Amino acid sequence: MILTLCAFAGNSLLNRAALAENTIDWASFTVIRLVSGAIMLALLLGLRHGRAVLPRGDTIVPAIALFVYAVSFSFAYVSLDAAVGALILFPAGQLSLQFIGMVRGIYPTPIQWAGLLLAIAGLAVFLTPGDTAPPLIGGLIMAIAGISWGFYSWAGKGAARPALATARNFVGAALLCLLLIPVLGEGAQNQPTGIALAIASGTITSGLGYITWYAVLPRLSVSTAAASQLSVPAIAALGGVLLLGETLSMRFFIGSAMIFAGIALTMFQNKQAKSPEI
Repeated sequence: MILTLCAFAGNSLLNRAALAENTIDWASFTVIRLVSGAIMLALLLGLRHGRAVLPRGDTIVPAIALFVYAVSFSFAYVSLDAAVGALILFPAGQLSLQFIGMVRGIYPTPIQWAGLLLAIAGLAVFLTPGDTAPPLIGGLIMAIAGISWGFYSWAGKGAARPALATARNFVGAALLCLLLIPVLGEGAQNQPTGIALAIASGTITSGLGYITWYAVLPRLSVSTAAASQLSVPAIAALGGVLLLGETLSMRFFIGSAMIFAGIALTMFQNKQAKSPEI
């Protein structure tokens, strides 16, 4: 689990490092990330199972969710710092998981409702216009990435073969990259450094990281699956400061404190609350 969470933070750092230095455009980063991950996983799983790894009917939703997440993720990091993006991404994913749970008949307790509202308020404080506020458009797009990540995580609940399911999801998402052809190369000239960072993101921190995530998902409850990702913004923040020279504002600390406190409340389980498996 620790390696998985570090991989999640690594995606933020790799993506932001490539885009901040203008070594690749966001669309090319997305395509290379998804296609390289798909090729690596398809080869590994294809050799293991002795047959081609192709999308199936039950991979349509997670493949679309993975594609929308990756596109929104990269586009948002054109303007967001690594730590800021992670702080928006994972709470949005947690909230979407809770919402999906409610649609499926899994209702929060009153204390969990309070936590959800506090987390939403924290996001609102963080995104409210001001001198230290992150770009609003970038923040909203990263929230879309988080919502898509929530749907992708929920889809993992029925993955009997996590590695094979992840490979099929990546192949499906890679095929959807055809939609990005019209915008490839806009805004930056792709350089070897940017391409290498995109490949590392696709094969290591995404492909292999998501296999381990899908492997543990069936054993986690909704709240645990969501809350287990709370360390990712902190890891990304530390990496952003040490590796990318980013700075953290007081707004970041206030907003993150509200978000973390709210999500901690959503983990509260009383005897009347259901504890479903994700």
